[in-house]
Amino acid sequence: MGGVTSSMAAKFAFFPPNPPSYKLVTDEMTGLLLLSPFPHRENVEVLRLPTRRGMEIVAIYIRHPMATSTLLYSHGNAADVGQMYELFIQLSIHLRLNLMCYDYSGYGQSSGKPSEQNTYADIEAAYKCLEESYGAKQEDIILYGQSVGSGPTLELAADCLG
Repeated sequence: MGGVTSSMAAKFAFFPPNPPSYKLVTDEMTGLLLLSPFPHRENVEVLRLPTRRGMEIVAIYIRHPMATSTLLYSHGNAADVGQMYELFIQLSIHLRLNLMCYDYSGYGQSSGKPSEQNTYADIEAAYKCLEESYGAKQEDIILYGQSVGSGPTLELAADCLG
């Protein structure tokens, strides 16, 4: 999609929670980025990731000690990572995998505005982080897109096969 069509589609496709369900705070003792109001967990890292479109998105990486794979989760159109946080924790525990979730541009505390093109850059940034920062291999990454998250998920999957 392009131009006017894309901006009109964005008005119907993206509904970021307003206000966001969480705030980012920096722990004064450790310097760690935390998701407020949630208690700090040793196995959870809160990240800010730059995208190729100049945005900065919030991502959460949940480590499971027995994981052999990582789930990259793209949430639906009317939620942010704060609203999904407890679900992500439970998915990691019960499926015994690492999990990365992220907010689209314009969602939660991520900068910018939501758009189709931004979601592609957002998922690319999360995927790149998994490979470069956590050493995840393509064959060990499970892509999952809920609702509007299926768009960037399928785009990334096609690029990976490409």
